[in-house]
Formats: sequence, structure tokens, C-alpha cells
Amino acid sequence: MPDASAVTCTELFGSFVLGGDEFALPASCFREVVNYPDKVSALPLSPKFLEGVFTLRGSVIPVVNLGRVFDPGARGALATDKIAILDYEGVLIGILFDATGEILRVRPEQRSRLAYADGEPRGVVAGTILLDNGARLLQILDPDTLIHIENVPQVRAIQCADKETRRHHGERRQCVSFRAGPSSFAFEMAAIQEIIRVPELQASVLNSALCLGRINFRGAPVAVVDFATLLNAAPTREEAAAAAASPDQRIIVARIDDATIGFLVDSVDNIINFYSEEVMPIPLLSKARAGMFGGCLSRPQLGDIFFLDHRQIFSSNEIKEMRTGHANLYPKDEELLAKNDRRDARRSQRQVYITFALENSYAVEIKQVREIIDLSMGELTRPPGLPGFMRGMLNLRQQMVSVIDLRSLYQMAPLEDSGLAKILVVERGDECYGLMVDAVENIMTIEDSHRFGAPKMMRNAGAQGDPRSEMDEVIDIGEGDTRRTLSVFQCGRLLERLAREIPALAA
Repeated sequence: MPDASAVTCTELFGSFVLGGDEFALPASCFREVVNYPDKVSALPLSPKFLEGVFTLRGSVIPVVNLGRVFDPGARGALATDKIAILDYEGVLIGILFDATGEILRVRPEQRSRLAYADGEPRGVVAGTILLDNGARLLQILDPDTLIHIENVPQVRAIQCADKETRRHHGERRQCVSFRAGPSSFAFEMAAIQEIIRVPELQASVLNSALCLGRINFRGAPVAVVDFATLLNAAPTREEAAAAAASPDQRIIVARIDDATIGFLVDSVDNIINFYSEEVMPIPLLSKARAGMFGGCLSRPQLGDIFFLDHRQIFSSNEIKEMRTGHANLYPKDEELLAKNDRRDARRSQRQVYITFALENSYAVEIKQVREIIDLSMGELTRPPGLPGFMRGMLNLRQQMVSVIDLRSLYQMAPLEDSGLAKILVVERGDECYGLMVDAVENIMTIEDSHRFGAPKMMRNAGAQGDPRSEMDEVIDIGEGDTRRTLSVFQCGRLLERLAREIPALAA
């Protein structure tokens, strides 16, 4: 009969293989083992041993390449690798390895512990296990040291606060997602003043890798920051040349109080509707600019989107110096500012508009749009009996959305290339509808004084295939040679008309 005391002293470990070495962790730390995910998002400013992050059942998991913890020159992740999910003191970390091992029952005489002097930094290896009469050596990893790599302890506090937040259903918010390098990011809508195409940048004495130059925005000089460089993710020369030639590049003009900065990004992608409790904490492994990362939003097909705290970006010293330097060095256009002031005196407020393409360009108030999604975001199902202009039904996070093909509705020819097509998701009572457009162009803030009734000639001259025939207001955008007049699209009016004409929509 086995000695009861010996059984009590036996410890359980899980083992795994990395390269030619075997490692072990207390079995109580293992939550599960998963295959390497199809999508791992690179986290900017992270150390080389962090492969990226992925979401697993509502939690953001950082993937630590243990090989690079020991040797920065070790190989990167492979699709055949496995990830052991560690759950230690409420912190989740994924450890990259080659293959699973086994569950080991280890007696006290089979293991040894490394001793560290007082004040000496502890390594990730806490000891060893000797098996098979000393022929087999496993290194024991210290889970406490693993979760204390640089900034990880912050995650525990955030997660605790997040659990408290999740008890309450907060207000619905909106953000604009954009791409810089290989990753997607998002600014809260309230921070964005305008999104513009990239104009010719004016040189500045403050030009640097970070500051690309300046633009004149409504009479004031605004510094333009290369967002990829801000994240230490500057592209290669070839990638930079390709991005500069891309028509998708945009400048996001963001504003905090009286501070305005332009951020150059590779593309502006979507408007995303979310609740505060959906923002998952990011387990940052680097202290560099850590405050600018507010969390992570995960969406099917869109993947993981890093939600940014714009106030933290604006509070960084280099951004402050750049903004102040341009304000001091370059004079404001007093004539244009005075003109804007006169407009301010007679306007009641401004409205934020999305401009979109449907053969021509149109504008819609952003408050009418719940969110914007890609046409390819999900499978469309088409129940029998739908009108020809109804593209189908889309399941958007457990809510069915009726997708209306506006080109078909207005008897336009089908879009040859739908790569840029978007769906504007709007609400009518408890129902959701998606309006399919050719592309979303810009987001801009326009004064009410620039909104007028549409000339009757414009409305009467519209043929059946011209949506302007049912739009009774226009806005003026731009100045001088770039000035344009866009018809204002009324989503509610369109849905009301369709409900009268088609009983299925009225139901």
C-alpha cells in the first residue's frame, strides 16, 4: 500500500516541448491548450517576444514566444504551433510551444528550486525536474514571473474594474476604425473633427520621421503625424511608397479642447457601434505609450481592433511640443478665421456627416447611421418573396438586418467592383436595415449655415434612377475650387416610403 504522506507531497505538472527542450508548469495554472489561431493581431510597441494578441471567448490573450524570452533571435510563430493558456491570479497569458507533453506526478526528491538573492530579479525558470534516473530534465517555469513581465500586472486591476463595469449596461457609443500598418485601431467618434483626403503637405521646420508637415485646416496650422511612426511601426521603403500611392490614405483630424492634430493613416474602414463593456482590457507587455491603448474591440470578419484613448495621445510630450511649435511658428489665416467667426455667430450648431458614393456623392447625417460594415462581413440569406432590390438578410450580432441594394432600388447598373462597397446600418423602431452603397468616402463636420433647400430643378429633373429626386436639402462642402454641393440623404424618409409601397417592410 503506498505511503499516504508521499502521495500528499506529490505535485502535478503539465509539460510541453519547445525546440529540443522540455518545460513544465504547475497543472493548476493551465486553463487549456489551443491550436495557433488563424488571426493574431500584432500589438504595436510590444517587445519582440510578444507574437501578438487574439481573442478567446471574450478575453484578449497575449501570445508570449518563450523561445524569444530566452533568445531574441529565436524563430517566430508557426501555424503548427500550440498555445498553452495560463490562468494565474486572474491574468491570462498564452505560451507558445511546439507540442504538448504529459501530466506528471513529481515527488519532492525529483525537483529542485533555483535560489535568488534578496533583491535579485527572478528569472522565468524557477527550478528543474529530473526523471528517468536523471536522463530526462525539465525546466519549471515560474507563473508569477511570467505574469509580471513589465506591464502585465496592470491587467489584473483593469479586469477587476471591467467585471464591475459589465454588471451595468452602458450607453451605446461609436468609434471610427482605421488601419495603420498590419493592425486596426479606432478613435472614439467624439474625438474626430473631420476625415479628409491627403492634401499636399506644407513643409515645416519641425519636420521629422514623426511630423510629416502641416496643413491649413480652417485657417489654423495643424501638424500631421505619421501614425505608424508614432507606434514605432514604420513601414519599409517599399511599403511606404505603396501606401503613399494609395487613394485610401486619409488624415484623421482629431481635436481635444483647443488642440488639433492630424493623423495620417493607411485607410479609414468602418464606423463601429459598441457598448463600454465590450471593450476588453489589453494585456500590455510594454510600458511605452501604454496609456494610449484603451482596450480591444473584437468583431467577426473585422478581427481585433485596438481602441485608443485619444486624450492620452494628446498628452504625450512630443505631440504637445509639435502642436505648440506649429502654433507659435506659423501664423493663422486671420481673414479666414474672421470669416469662420462670423459664421459661428449666426449658426446654431454643426452636424457631422458621412459622405458616400452611389454613382454620385451624397451626404447623410452620422446620427442617422448606427454603424458601417463591410459588404463581406457575413453570409446573406435571401428568403423567398423579397422584392428585387432586397439583397437579403444579414445576422449582425444576433440581430437580423434587411439589406437594401440602393443601386437596384434606383435602377442603376450593378456595381462592377464591389471591393469598396459598404452597408450603412440604420434603425427604424425595433427593426434594422442595411443600405448598400458603393463606398464610404469621408466624415466631416459642416455648419448648419452650409445646409440649404435643394433647388426644385434639381429634384424635378431627377430621373427614376436618380436618388436626388427625393432629396430636398443640400450641403456645401469645401472652399474655392474644391467646393461641392451634395444632396442630403434622409434614411428615415426612404424607409417610410418603402414601408408604404411594400407591406412586408411595414409589418
